[in-house]
Amino acid sequence: MNHENYTLIGPFTQILTMANLPEAGPITDEELEVIEEGGVVVCDGKIKLIGKYNVLLKVAQEEHYKLEKISEPMVLMPGLIDSHTHICFAGSRANDYAMRVAGKSYLEIARSGGGILDSVRKTREATVVELVDLLKKRCDRHLNEGVTTCEVKSGYGLTVEEELKMLEAIRLVNKHHELDLVPTCLAAHMRPPEHTDSNVYLQHILEELLPQVKEQGLADRVDIFIEDTAFTEQESLEYLTAAKELGFDITVHADQFSTDGSRVAAEVGAVSADHLEASGDEEIALLKEAGVVATVLPGASLGLGMHYAPARRMLDGGLCVAIATDWNPGSAPMGDLIMQAALIGAAEKLTIAETLAAITTRAAKALNLTDRGCLAKGTQADMIAFESSNYKEILYFQGKLKPTIVWKQGRRV
Repeated sequence: MNHENYTLIGPFTQILTMANLPEAGPITDEELEVIEEGGVVVCDGKIKLIGKYNVLLKVAQEEHYKLEKISEPMVLMPGLIDSHTHICFAGSRANDYAMRVAGKSYLEIARSGGGILDSVRKTREATVVELVDLLKKRCDRHLNEGVTTCEVKSGYGLTVEEELKMLEAIRLVNKHHELDLVPTCLAAHMRPPEHTDSNVYLQHILEELLPQVKEQGLADRVDIFIEDTAFTEQESLEYLTAAKELGFDITVHADQFSTDGSRVAAEVGAVSADHLEASGDEEIALLKEAGVVATVLPGASLGLGMHYAPARRMLDGGLCVAIATDWNPGSAPMGDLIMQAALIGAAEKLTIAETLAAITTRAAKALNLTDRGCLAKGTQADMIAFESSNYKEILYFQGKLKPTIVWKQGRRV
């Protein structure tokens, strides 16, 4: 057998595999698989072998593998997965932020020309080339900070033409960037100013936009924002049921300020329900029963100055909890996944295992991805290494310890 394309990477002081963990509910740190003085053999973008470095080195020398030597003390773990973002946008909402911290309400900001519709205006004005350039820069930063797979929503177009423009920009960046992008159609972000009837707008999206999205392979996922300022429970239920019939996976902006969204997510069998700051025991039980992943978004809590989603209660209630940045121009402009995970982990008393699983293996589940999120034979060789000899320091430094090396499909980027 020809092994000339095999590469042994190591030795690492510790390899945190994130493999063989429970898919939902609490995780203790003792359940983490940590390989001391470990190595990884990669080929064709996949992990072929993982284990003790000295054992793998003997095999590598016999079989003439290439060697990629790690000379500093380093901790290796899977590449991070950000399962909910809005990073395809133009413009800034710094004015909104200034008004918000000065005490203005969401509605007051919207009435003065701010809010989501401000981002819609600026994104509509941008060309595909401009959107590609802006998105590429954000992907560069995310990749440098260890994110190797990232979900991206449309939703700042709100017309057929403009939503297609956004999804096309996402497709173009995905084609040429090392970071894997998972596109989601969020045409149902809110009712655009051109429409006075939400049902008519949603029907228009179902008939005119989603068939084109499907046909052109622009996205396999559909999202909706269920809230007083966006779409009602009934409108959302009808829309998502129809989208599911068209063959889309479903995810939902749910329970950010009120609790209708989780009911809809459970009823339509959504892959994930995201936000959940307002969720209580009843909503947690509904999501668990339906097998919906709970994705919490600490960036939005930080940006809006509100409490975090009850991640501890969700885990204790048996849910699979993912953590994502919600990186967007309005409520969550920070977009730093490790920092946000560390902050909600400290506030909600999550174990290190629970927090790291929420940005790797459980985040993969939120995106229906089975080939990443852990380091095991056959998974994608998306890996990040931190200059440290103790994996606990990754969260201990509250986001200030960033990866020194990032590999995407086995290749250093």
